[in-house]
Amino acid sequence: MVEEKVNTVQSEVKELGKKAKEAALKLATLSTEVKNKALLAMAQALIEKKDYIIEENQKDLAEGEKQNISAALMDRLLLNENRIKEISEGLKEIAALPDPVGEIIAGWKRPNGLLITKVRVPIGVIAIIYEARPNVTVDAAGLCLKSGNAVILRGSSIAINSNLALTKTISEAATFHGIPEGAIQSVRSTSREAAQELMRLNEYVDALIPRGGESLIKSVIENSTVPVIETGVGNCHVYVDKKADLEMAKRIVINAKCQRPGVCNAAETLLVHQEVVKDFLPVVGKELIDKGVTLFGCSKTLSLIPEAKEATEEDWRTEYLDLKLAVKVVESLEEAIDHINTYGTKHSEAIITEDYFAAKKFTEEVDAAALFVNASTRFTDGGQFGMGAEIGISTQKLHARGPMALPELTTTKFIVYGTGQIRT
Repeated sequence: MVEEKVNTVQSEVKELGKKAKEAALKLATLSTEVKNKALLAMAQALIEKKDYIIEENQKDLAEGEKQNISAALMDRLLLNENRIKEISEGLKEIAALPDPVGEIIAGWKRPNGLLITKVRVPIGVIAIIYEARPNVTVDAAGLCLKSGNAVILRGSSIAINSNLALTKTISEAATFHGIPEGAIQSVRSTSREAAQELMRLNEYVDALIPRGGESLIKSVIENSTVPVIETGVGNCHVYVDKKADLEMAKRIVINAKCQRPGVCNAAETLLVHQEVVKDFLPVVGKELIDKGVTLFGCSKTLSLIPEAKEATEEDWRTEYLDLKLAVKVVESLEEAIDHINTYGTKHSEAIITEDYFAAKKFTEEVDAAALFVNASTRFTDGGQFGMGAEIGISTQKLHARGPMALPELTTTKFIVYGTGQIRT
């Protein structure tokens, strides 16, 4: 009986892959006009079907309460009228962005007369495995559609009703406006077998993008035979230098930790130079605690903020995704850089300083996808960078790094024009 169920799940996932591959071949040649009209129709459909979407989302929220999931995760899961409107606007923004497909990246003529061009083309079929963020369903579908890719979405079980409702709404609108059926699909099964089958669907899937916590990303990397674009666990740091504007530093630290703690670009560790620690830590510590943040500090931190708990080695490595913050006093810029390169996840790192040379050293020596000088880490985001919605923040170094928008969802091919040349 169990084997029969597994076989059924595998068959269903393979069928999604087959449909997606067929759709991708047609999508690759669609005009920008057709894709944009479909995106705008999808945006309108979300508004028109908002009551249905919210009703399905409420089922997931109720299940989340039963499972006693964290407040941060419940916040990620929530869909209301305002959030649906924001998601809808995101599709309109994607429609307004330049279409990368067909862009000639480079062209040159050889001495033998051959004209060689390097052109952007869709990747093909992209699979996304993600956790309890229903907005990813729409963002990913919109970005994949605009870049000419078919998408197979596999969200977490806690958001299954929301994801299926969103997929149904936007896929129907897209198909009605000229997008091939199978271009936007969600895996209905929440079983482990379904995810594993998707990870091994090399025959149909060209790239797999995991979006979620460390355990999800690690599982996908270790088990997938499909090429993986690794998106980021965000153990992000804010370093307050000895020449920092302390009022500015306080605003940035509060924003980076508290504005939305359950996301990958929120700060998880605060590093403070010992020369400003007495003036800075008690003040920022009080405000963080007043906002509900639990602090985990080194011995020097504990002497200035008695309410803080003693930090362990594990705290320096942890992506809390919650109102929790590790705090360490450092003796130098070099120590801060070494700490970040030791414990960071190459996502987003910030320095607060008025010293040009300190900022230069920090940006040159810290290894991360995004580095900020006197700004919050919360800006690591495709929309905030002016790139439109993004499909994830890549922390790897091959193919793409940082916010992945439309160009990062394409690959290239060479087209060579000749006049009868042969090789001798």
